Amino acid sequence: MLVKDPKKEFYDKIQHQRVLILVTFDVDALCACNILQYLFQCDQVLYTVVPVTGKQDLENSFLENSEGIKHILMLNCGATIDIIELLQPDDDVCFYICDSHRPVDVHNVYNGVQVKLLMKDEEMRDIPDYDDVFRDDEDDESDAESNDEGEQLSKRKRYSDEYILKRRERRQWEENRNKTLFEYTQFSSFGSSAALLMFEIAWRMSKDTNDLVWLGIIGVTDQLVHYRISREKYIEDVMTLQSHVSRHNFKEGPENNQPINSLKISFEDELQLTLYRHWSLFESICKSVTTACKFKVWSMKGRKRLHEFLAEMGLPLIQCQQKYSAMEPSLRNNVKELIQKHIEKYGFAPEDIVIPSFNAQYGYRNKLCASDVVLACCALLESPQEKSQNATDSFFQAMDILNRKNTKEMEEALNMAKKQIGALASQVQTFLDMQQVMSAGPFLYAFVQEGTLEAKCLSKPQCLQRLARFTLEAYSAERRSKKTQYLPLVLGVPLDAEQQTSLVIGIPPLNLDDERKNFFGKAFEQAAVTTNSRTLHNYFDNYILQMNTEDRGKFFDALINLLQVSLSLSLSLSLSLSAFICASP
Repeated sequence: MLVKDPKKEFYDKIQHQRVLILVTFDVDALCACNILQYLFQCDQVLYTVVPVTGKQDLENSFLENSEGIKHILMLNCGATIDIIELLQPDDDVCFYICDSHRPVDVHNVYNGVQVKLLMKDEEMRDIPDYDDVFRDDEDDESDAESNDEGEQLSKRKRYSDEYILKRRERRQWEENRNKTLFEYTQFSSFGSSAALLMFEIAWRMSKDTNDLVWLGIIGVTDQLVHYRISREKYIEDVMTLQSHVSRHNFKEGPENNQPINSLKISFEDELQLTLYRHWSLFESICKSVTTACKFKVWSMKGRKRLHEFLAEMGLPLIQCQQKYSAMEPSLRNNVKELIQKHIEKYGFAPEDIVIPSFNAQYGYRNKLCASDVVLACCALLESPQEKSQNATDSFFQAMDILNRKNTKEMEEALNMAKKQIGALASQVQTFLDMQQVMSAGPFLYAFVQEGTLEAKCLSKPQCLQRLARFTLEAYSAERRSKKTQYLPLVLGVPLDAEQQTSLVIGIPPLNLDDERKNFFGKAFEQAAVTTNSRTLHNYFDNYILQMNTEDRGKFFDALINLLQVSLSLSLSLSLSLSAFICASP
């Protein structure tokens, strides 16, 4: 059931109770959790935070930590699965789900007692009607315990016109139900950031602070960085946050003599250059998806064009190749204006290189862009684990660096992020140099070779998402044919050499970029079922799965058959739907 009044129906209900918070491994959920911790600490609410990596981990964590707890809060997990069916809780346990994954399972939507959805009402308009997916039949078809006379009456009833009519009506209803559910669940997408929703709850309770605004900004930026929402949706959310930033800036103006180490948030157009304030300008341009693909920096000709671009701006190469903070101030202070002035000549649209964003500063030196924090947190969340460390340790380390006092830890995380991004760029260049991106007809595919040094770093869901997007854009830039704009990509990376498993992701084609809807979840499920492949659909993002490497061949054959029809129809989502319906058995 959708919560209409979060304070009354959610916060007031749990304020004097003990709460279990289940949080998935993404930056948006991390920020939402931090906001909730602040609120709970203000009101002395008892809580336990447990990070979960997937559906199996969710089930285990609930069983291990739910004893005596009647209120479970789920951040970016649980919405897309029938949570009551999966966890089998007691009747007096209530789940509050704040999850940006869509579509929401219909059982969660229509469960008015045990499931409460913390989501925006306008994002729930496409839910199927109750009568289309649920039916209460009073007639019982089985009369197993009836006597002889009852059996005779039942037999007459079975063959009566009325009974046949009811059976036909039920069969028709079931067909319509299956079609309705398929249309509803065929595409994976994302709604509003969980961190943004948690911040709005804090604001409505008059407990918002500048630090909470910053956490909301990071959550929304995480959705953009990992291609979960469109640019238009991002700008809409950013403008909502800008009103809160302006309000806090007015309230904490210079006349109040704020200390220098207080958090200051500024709204400005930001260059879409990865970590450029913490890197060299040259390295950032070469490893940012948009600029790397436009210049084709993996080729000699592309590098030459990049050098030409820098020279035309009047930026000496030696200055661009040293750390950004060490550049001459006269050059560094004009970088944004120079790039915007000369970039259109090289085929860039203004929105390709600049996007509205926020910077946070505390003290004289600690200036961070929201995307910098997202990448630093991701690097910690998905860092390769040492023997003495587990995933939970990484989760809480990533949570710690969101505290602005931990500047040293943030610097270390930013260095880890640079290594991760370097591994992504290196792997993309390997794909192109070795011509490892292949066409299977209705989609492109590529696999990271076993034994690759970067494989351990790349075999993480969010990192794999960025690698897939980088690969698809680079391949499209390399090919002159516009056909590549209409082809999705399936990308795999070795996961466990001993168990012979791979991590596989599917992303939609570039021409559907504004929709941000992914059809690979259903396609993967269907291909796995028809071929009896050994796959594990454990992630909350259903377009990511684990697969036994030996089954890759037959799995891909089935996937090609499923998507073959949609190749000519991929220009629109509606036609893609028709193709999947035709391909389904």
